[in-house]
Amino acid sequence: MPGSLQQIQDLKSRIQQSIIGQEDVVDRLIIGLLANGNLLVEGLPGLAKTRAIKALARNLEADFSRIQFTPDLLPSDVTGTEVYHQSGGTGTFRFEKGPIFANIVLADEINRAPAKVQAALLEAMEERQVTVSGTTHVMDPLFMVMATQNPVEQEGTYPLPEAQMDRFLMHVLITYPPVADEVKVVELVRAEEQAALASGSEERKETSANPPVPQSAVFEARTDIAAVHVSEALVRYMADLVQATRTPALYTDELGRWIEIGASPRASIALDKCGRTHAWLAGRDYVDPLDVQAIVHDVLRHRLTLSFEAEGDGVTPDDMIDEIVKNVALT
Repeated sequence: MPGSLQQIQDLKSRIQQSIIGQEDVVDRLIIGLLANGNLLVEGLPGLAKTRAIKALARNLEADFSRIQFTPDLLPSDVTGTEVYHQSGGTGTFRFEKGPIFANIVLADEINRAPAKVQAALLEAMEERQVTVSGTTHVMDPLFMVMATQNPVEQEGTYPLPEAQMDRFLMHVLITYPPVADEVKVVELVRAEEQAALASGSEERKETSANPPVPQSAVFEARTDIAAVHVSEALVRYMADLVQATRTPALYTDELGRWIEIGASPRASIALDKCGRTHAWLAGRDYVDPLDVQAIVHDVLRHRLTLSFEAEGDGVTPDDMIDEIVKNVALT
């Protein structure tokens, strides 16, 4: 087993010690990190979204910041601003970095931010840089945004535009855990509270006992993933899946009525990146169709625009993706 794979699996197991019943979320966090992408995580409050990203940052050699998005947030609150410093009778402006300048950034309730703030975050996510007062500031090589949004509460929110949604590598849905897992969650939190009362911060204790996984493991993993083989037939299969979202009527009448706008070429690129990462995590140096099918819902669900008829019929993006996977053949 390559050393980088062993280190990443160790990172994954450490996160899972803090997160119970959300294995898919942990998997997608790791895939997003290794594929050098950003994640949009949607779920009701209390489903361990924040806990998951904090567990990732705590067990990885990385800086972490959390931005709570609110309607009164300004772009400078995210990116930073020029501050006037005076010394010795002269003054200069110096750039004070905002919370976006971290390796792992949690953008909490991103849909509560107005358009200007979302645009500022968009440049950082896509270009890996921030421009303030005409000066460009480059992000660190390890940079990942995990944005969360509440699917139910809509008061005081600003829907994300399609252009920004398309910048997210994957859109991950979190659901309620089963009862057995919820019992384990209660027991885990109780044990953490008891340990903290007995010997101080549990977080400090874990860090001293288990040194964080170095960033070099992530970069080595990305190099290995870039070499994972993808056959021509599988590349065509991924392109056909995306093309089916643009010409749905060629496959079934239902898809033709349900899908108004299909996915962009970023979807094909994301399928390739996530498929190779999924295969590498499974210990293989090649991608098979199951790797693509394992991540296709997360890659496509936020890139499809539903018709009014689909919304009226109660059809979800996942229903449409199921139908596409069923009708697109691997040639």
